[in-house]
Amino acid sequence: MKRKHVAYAATAGAAAGVLGLTMLTLPAGAGAAPALPEVAPEQLVESVMRAQPPALTGTVEVDNALGLPAIPGAGQASEMLANGTSKFQVWADGQGRHRVSVPSHNGELTVVDDGSTVWKWDSAEQKVVRSPEHAPEAAEHAAPADPAATAREIIDKLRQTSDVKVDGTASVAGRDAYDLVLTPKPTERTLLREVRVAVDAEKRIPLEVSVLTNGSNDPALQVGFSSVDMSAPDPALFQFTPPAGAKVEDGKAEHSPQQRPAHPQGEHKVVGDGWDSVLVAQLPQQEKQNGQDPRQIAERVGKPISGPWGNGWIIGTAAGNALLTSDGRLAVGAVPEQVLTAALGEA
Repeated sequence: MKRKHVAYAATAGAAAGVLGLTMLTLPAGAGAAPALPEVAPEQLVESVMRAQPPALTGTVEVDNALGLPAIPGAGQASEMLANGTSKFQVWADGQGRHRVSVPSHNGELTVVDDGSTVWKWDSAEQKVVRSPEHAPEAAEHAAPADPAATAREIIDKLRQTSDVKVDGTASVAGRDAYDLVLTPKPTERTLLREVRVAVDAEKRIPLEVSVLTNGSNDPALQVGFSSVDMSAPDPALFQFTPPAGAKVEDGKAEHSPQQRPAHPQGEHKVVGDGWDSVLVAQLPQQEKQNGQDPRQIAERVGKPISGPWGNGWIIGTAAGNALLTSDGRLAVGAVPEQVLTAALGEA
């Protein structure tokens, strides 16, 4: 998740990266509330932290009202983070192997993690990128293969600066769930009102995440399972053979722990913590990202802004802001504009 923030910064989807919530899971709708044993909020949170990722097959639906446009040519990240509803398929074996299939307007992106190698197959370009699992490229090409793990990270990050409660129960994708609510403490400077997480009553993994902003009763972003089957998928799904005629490219060799760059996508720093934390990063030196110049994109969809830190463009939504400077620095956060610019100046 940390590296994806910077990888997506070249598109309008960077503003959604503000949330740190873009690749979680949410169902299309909830059924009648089931009767479940009472559970204390901290007990529920701790059980989520301890839960082991199960084997599963699921359809994930993203319902986005962030106000971001789709940018032609900017890839699946922009398409999925643009206003509206989108879906993708996920498979996991519970042992660290994953498969994700994301449709696009002109093809399909398939990512397979077989436990040692990450394969990215783009049917539109007829190209396969093969990377060692822990190489920088693997994180760059990864899809949301383990949304439950991402949700756990978010819960763990926010719980120390939140009021936490269990607000009843729900039925999500046919499974009983507890409704966990995290509300920012009054000292937190954020545009978000609360984050609601539907936690599976049996497996204790997140099934639904809803992000609500101040001034609206409708979620700005919902992500989750519209259907899920927690039985083991066919092991063949986690094997990949490049299709005939496909162009195969190799990613860079994996670094050892001593050699691996601390920030493969460029240097970055987190200013603040909890709800009002801001990620400040230096974009990689290459001129273009996914065939697009980040500065040209920011100039097209953002508004000009300047300050003691320099000049740039800001992309704002009800849920947060992203600022790209003319010299390639990026600041994103679910915070008001003044908090964002202050963090940029501090970094």
